Formats: sequence, structure tokens, C-alpha cells
Amino acid sequence: MSLAVRPAAPRPQVMGIVNVTPDSFSDGGRFFDPAEGIEHARRLIAQGADILDIGGESTRPGAAPVSAFEEIRRVVPVIEAVRAASAVPLSIDTMKPEVARAAVKAGATIWNDVSALRFSPEAPEVAAELGCEVVLMHMLGEPGTMQDAPRYDDVVAEVEAFLLARAFTAMAAGVAKEKIWLDPGIGFGKTVEHNLALLAALPRFVALGYPILLGASRKRFIAGIDPSAREADDRLGGSLAAHLAGAAAGVAAVRVHDVRETVQALAVRAAIAGANA
Repeated sequence: MSLAVRPAAPRPQVMGIVNVTPDSFSDGGRFFDPAEGIEHARRLIAQGADILDIGGESTRPGAAPVSAFEEIRRVVPVIEAVRAASAVPLSIDTMKPEVARAAVKAGATIWNDVSALRFSPEAPEVAAELGCEVVLMHMLGEPGTMQDAPRYDDVVAEVEAFLLARAFTAMAAGVAKEKIWLDPGIGFGKTVEHNLALLAALPRFVALGYPILLGASRKRFIAGIDPSAREADDRLGGSLAAHLAGAAAGVAAVRVHDVRETVQALAVRAAIAGANA
């Protein structure tokens, strides 16, 4: 099922994260074995995930790159197994066109690209060729250097201009507008203040007319607000607060580690709103 054609829901869709990596910032190594990744995916579906985002390369600050061959080796068995057992939409979290091709062939229908189709010159054309949904995210620099003193004159205006430019590039290559999603890239080359400014400006991004994906789950900026949240697992409350703010702004989906808790928080929010209807 396509992201863009899903019926409107009273809450954002919940995209559950499946990191098939040894070094992701939050759960690196826990689901590196394909069997463990598959089982984790099944748990997230049972907990209410509307979409699964499957990735084989960490994009945490300072992460080392991996080859396309290695990414494909990590993610394709998981995609194939989950697709055989469930109709839940599957997203491939990759910058590499070769990995996107292999993932779509295996059953993915969404390409979630933190580089916004900039990693390879052929990426926009490959996205058009695949005909899948495409999430274009803002990132300053690259994962290895993005948190080295990020600077903006106006972070909201600059991120907005970047995303619109990347959407135009994708459409010029043949990607249909209705297939494009935008993601302001919380935590990707931003200070705490930058992230808060972007979260506060979510209604402005929603007003651009593209579905917005928000990924604030367990991000380091939460520890900048609450220094006791040094470990990623200590940031559930901050994650829920950010994603509830996204729901209030009208984002189309939230990308999360804690699916059950997020589904519950969004259900309570919707029930409260319904009580006042």
C-alpha cells in the first residue's frame, strides 16, 4: 500500500524503526542478525506500526559508511521475510540507489533518503524509475561531520528552501509530486536550538503541501533539554512530546523506536480531541 494513497487518519501514521546494523545510535547491534531483525519487525507490527523503515547503514553522528553490497546483504532478507508475512508498507532507509533498487525488488514501496537524493547523481532518475514513494530529508553535510558546529542564518528558512529545491529536482527527474514526502531532519546537522526552532515551525512545513515525516525519536537534543537523559533509552518522554507536537501540527507520519507507546499517546490525544468534537 502506498503512503500517499492511504486514507486520512485521525493521527499521524507510525513508522517503526528496524535497524539491521551493528552501530545505530539507539539500538545498534540488537537486531543485526537477520532473524532478530525479522522478529523485531513482527513485534512492531503487532504493536501497531503502520509502516516499517528498514535500514542497513547507521546515519548517527560520526557513523562510518558501508558498501552497497553490505547494505543489501543486511536488509533484503528482512524485507523479503516481512513482505511474505505482512502487507504493512515497507520503507528502505538508504542513500544508495543500488540498495533502493534491491529493496524495492524485495518488496519495499518507500525510499527514505536522508541525503534527499544527493548521494549519487543518478538517484533522482532511479527514484523516478522505481516509481516508489520518496522521503526527502534535510541533512547538513554528511553523517560523519554533520554535528561539527552546524551553523545557519535562519534554520527554518534554509531547511524549507532546501527541501523545496530537492522536491523540484525529484519532479524534474520524473518523480510524481504525490509520491514526495519531506522531512526537516531533526538531529541531522542541528544544535538543540535548531531542532527546537524546526519543531516549533512544523505548521509552516505542513503548509508547503507535501506530507511531512517527523523523526525525533530518542534524538540527542532531548538530552540537551534534560541532561539526565544521557542514554537513548532514557528519552521516551521527550520523544513522545516531540511527536505529539508533530501530530498537533498535522504531520503525516512519525518515525519512532517506541511503537507501542507512541500509538498509545496518539490514541489518547485523538480520544481527547474526539471528546470535544
